Amino acid sequence: MSAATPLPQERRLVTAIPGPKSQELHARKLGAVAAGVGTTLPVYVSRANGGVLEDVDGNSLIDFGSGIAVTNVGNSAEAVVAKTTEQLAAFTHTCFMVTPYEGYVAVAEQLNELTPGDHEKRTALFNSGSEAVENAVKIARAYTKRQAVVVFDHGYHGRTNLTLALTAKNMPYKQGFGPFAPEVYRVPVAYPYRWLTGAENCAAEAAAQAIDTINKQIGAENVAAIIIEPIQGEGGFIEPAKGFLPAIVEFAKANGIVFVADEIQTGFCRTGQWFACEDEGIVPDLITTAKGIAGGLPLSALTGRAEIMDAAQTGGLGGTYGGNPVACAAALGAIETMKEQDLNGKAQRIGEIMLGRLRAMQEKFDIIGEVRGRGAMIAVELVKPGGKEPNTEATAAIAKACHAEGLVVLTAGTYGNVLRFLPPLVMPEHLLNEGLDIIEGAFAAV
Repeated sequence: MSAATPLPQERRLVTAIPGPKSQELHARKLGAVAAGVGTTLPVYVSRANGGVLEDVDGNSLIDFGSGIAVTNVGNSAEAVVAKTTEQLAAFTHTCFMVTPYEGYVAVAEQLNELTPGDHEKRTALFNSGSEAVENAVKIARAYTKRQAVVVFDHGYHGRTNLTLALTAKNMPYKQGFGPFAPEVYRVPVAYPYRWLTGAENCAAEAAAQAIDTINKQIGAENVAAIIIEPIQGEGGFIEPAKGFLPAIVEFAKANGIVFVADEIQTGFCRTGQWFACEDEGIVPDLITTAKGIAGGLPLSALTGRAEIMDAAQTGGLGGTYGGNPVACAAALGAIETMKEQDLNGKAQRIGEIMLGRLRAMQEKFDIIGEVRGRGAMIAVELVKPGGKEPNTEATAAIAKACHAEGLVVLTAGTYGNVLRFLPPLVMPEHLLNEGLDIIEGAFAAV
């Protein structure tokens, strides 16, 4: 499969989901792969392109997951394939810390230009989102000479020991894996749908509570970094009430605290802007990116103010594979695709279609408590009729029904009651609408 021979952009079911070949492979997986590595939908992919995934049984599925917001430019995007193929033929690895190469520098230059703010910046490249977040903490501590790190309810920042300490949700991420890294403190977030005094009070009250907790329980003078996702991903696509993030940024600035925007899931055109924090004009001190950066190859980055990023001693940052030359080539191809195809505009169009259709469904189905999100990062929170009690059973049932019809959807949320939709930004509108038809049918059947 190459970018020159794209898959037909159609849903096609020739077997039950999963089919017999996928079932055989899954039996092999269960005998070979650690049980802790879960699988949302055990269809084994053989090819993928645009908005579809083709499995080993010949089924073609509509992809509303993008590998968890990774294939923003679609699978096997032409520029990604071309640049990585050229790089593979040249060399696959030298370790940038030993004998460097232009690709790493070029990606850093692109990120310094694209991320919010016109101040002087520096970038360091890593392999995963967790590594980017860990290095943000390291650098913030080196710069401020402080230790405490503040994070928020419903936040998710990774699966390594330090990032598990930063992550809010216990099951399945943290259960049994402690003790976790110290000097991590959690404060309230402005979750409009579930704010007890109403969404209209959420921003001001949540910011006041968070700041009060920091001042009383930690001491602002002890805080190295405040880390937040501008839209919380695993927490359920929670978009903090307008005004909350600017208040936290202002507090951080007034107290010499490094403000870190975790844009690992929200970045690279996903929300209809290059980065979600741009929506309220926020310019973070440090910004972590991964997922959508490289069209599916493992790469992450930390970008920020030069004086902060340069606080770490030479040799204090890096890793054997960080900024691998093939992954860097993929990132340059992905960024080129985002620019040339106006994927911010395409994300905005996806958001218009999805929000319109899903809000119409909300009028019909009383288990839809809220429809929310921006761009191609959309979610519905499911509740039991007549209130806001999380409806985890319906969420699982609807996801299962969508999967059976050949639509890949993901669940999320602290309470396990959120359906989240992350289609590739290159998805054709006919596939998008067909996927929404399947979702509506699943709601009708519950």
